[in-house]
Amino acid sequence: MFRCSVRLIRGLTPVTAWLQEQPVLPNLLYRMCVPATYLPTRDLTVTWPRAEECKDYSLPNSSWSQNMMDLYNKYMELSRHGTWIRLPSYRARVDHLIEQCPGSVKHQVTTRLFSRNLDVEGLGFEYAMFYNQAEQRTVCIFQAGPYLEGPPGLTHGGAVATIIDFTAGTCAICAAGMARTANLNINYRNPITLGSTVVVKSRVDKIEGRKIFLSAEIQNVDGQVLHTEATALFIQVK
Repeated sequence: MFRCSVRLIRGLTPVTAWLQEQPVLPNLLYRMCVPATYLPTRDLTVTWPRAEECKDYSLPNSSWSQNMMDLYNKYMELSRHGTWIRLPSYRARVDHLIEQCPGSVKHQVTTRLFSRNLDVEGLGFEYAMFYNQAEQRTVCIFQAGPYLEGPPGLTHGGAVATIIDFTAGTCAICAAGMARTANLNINYRNPITLGSTVVVKSRVDKIEGRKIFLSAEIQNVDGQVLHTEATALFIQVK
């Protein structure tokens, strides 16, 4: 029999006991990584990854602004109270799931997630996501690096669409399992300055069969400026 171990969160020792009692986190991380067709029926073994196994790009680094750190610490505190769950983020989908097969060799992975395609910290997408299971909401703390420039000094609209798609998609997957984008409708209200920290919020509005309807918005750190509004439709993969 195969033994599956799901990579969870580094650096959350105070909440380890609580997380181990929650079935949603290993299940949602597992469902995020592989199509439903390939999901085995066997039980999962939850383990904590070793530091050398895989880099979690959603952990703080020296490129993060003070606003980014303040918001991260805010949601980490909420995570300790059990309201939110921090979601790890690795450079490839397969890094979220390890299948250990006796006698087999781990295949070399050459693909990278689009939002994690730079190894130098601070140049591209810097973000951390948190999920609220009870409310079916996802919050993404996002800082745009200089390689995401569109108009001079401002974040490219395609980069903004990317972080909305990732945030809404994560929300859809956490709520309903593996899903893919069917429609993304974005209204750009105010540009996002490169290097600034913004908050991307997404929530599930309704689920009809395989259709998952979501809304999203991007605000500045104090919620006074609305940068972007969006609606999205994701289709659950069978």
